[in-house]
Amino acid sequence: MTAFDVRILGSGIVSRAMALSLARQGLRVALQAKPPAQASERRPDVRAYALNPASVTLLEGLRAWQALPEDARSAVLDMRVHGDAPGAAIEFSAWQQAVPALAWIVDAAALEAVLESAASFAPLVTLQPEPGNAPLTLIAEGKASAERERRGVGFERHAYGHRAVAARLVSDRPHGGTALQWFRSPDILALLPFDRPQPQHAYGLVWSLPEAQAEQWLAAPVAEFEAELNQATGGAAGTLKLASERMSWPLAIGQAEAVTGPGWALLGDAAHQVHPLAGQGLNLGLADVAALAQVLAERESWRSLGDAALLRRYARRRGPAQWAMARATDGLWNLFTPDHPGLRELRNRGLSLVNQLAPVKRWLASHALDV
Repeated sequence: MTAFDVRILGSGIVSRAMALSLARQGLRVALQAKPPAQASERRPDVRAYALNPASVTLLEGLRAWQALPEDARSAVLDMRVHGDAPGAAIEFSAWQQAVPALAWIVDAAALEAVLESAASFAPLVTLQPEPGNAPLTLIAEGKASAERERRGVGFERHAYGHRAVAARLVSDRPHGGTALQWFRSPDILALLPFDRPQPQHAYGLVWSLPEAQAEQWLAAPVAEFEAELNQATGGAAGTLKLASERMSWPLAIGQAEAVTGPGWALLGDAAHQVHPLAGQGLNLGLADVAALAQVLAERESWRSLGDAALLRRYARRRGPAQWAMARATDGLWNLFTPDHPGLRELRNRGLSLVNQLAPVKRWLASHALDV
């Protein structure tokens, strides 16, 4: 007998959520320990995730959601998406969807810390720098997964030539739980309502910019960056000021050529990568966790955890949702970033039209709420 039922490679949110989910089923899990932070990595983490209700439900089941500090999670009650023409916009509300919140904005570092602590105290989870052998290997190492490459699994990746610029902001006006987004050829700007560092007056910024512009605004003096940001948002969120350092990362779309094989499966960014314009990257990863945990819980008593046919059930369950979200985000990016007059008129008229069609809006929102 091996010491473990499952080994999990990766030390992020998806890997830890997977370990805790399987431990709740009584499985013995070897989880890759988080490597010690290097001095160059010890910078404040300004990332914020938009989690949908399905992701929150998963985290509640793991008792991780309840452990988050109150100011580390903020409800999105309304969302306004603006086009690049006057009056072109679409609005969503939690009230119209009959849900408590459209999404929750969560401090990335706080969520990682809660899950790391939970995994360290879980009796059936063992942290190891290099998890040993087990009948099932789960690979959640992120988009640059070395184990995926070692197994010869191809990863088709297309770079957008954009970078996401992220920061924390404070405003002189309460956010009221409203998320704001602007599709402005060639950039996409999102403000996520947040309560850190100032309750009801903070935002998480995610600004998708062409690489040259991203480098320019990362290096720009604070006053110049704030001026450009306030001009871009037109005062819709009040007067905004930087409240953190700026960080960035390259943007791409990617998909593994296979997500399962005999004795292994890919989860999260190791399996797929999407543009952050819809805020669905982590939601896709946590949906992978929920689906795989259910598949393993429902397996026949005679079937091993690493059975290839069993793992294909997970692939079939997640494939359509992963494909649909990738196509949706890529389609929006290709629709809104080109600076073509005819396309600009089409997309802005489309936004305004959809905003008047309540059934279509409900359908769009429902698909974003459950990936």
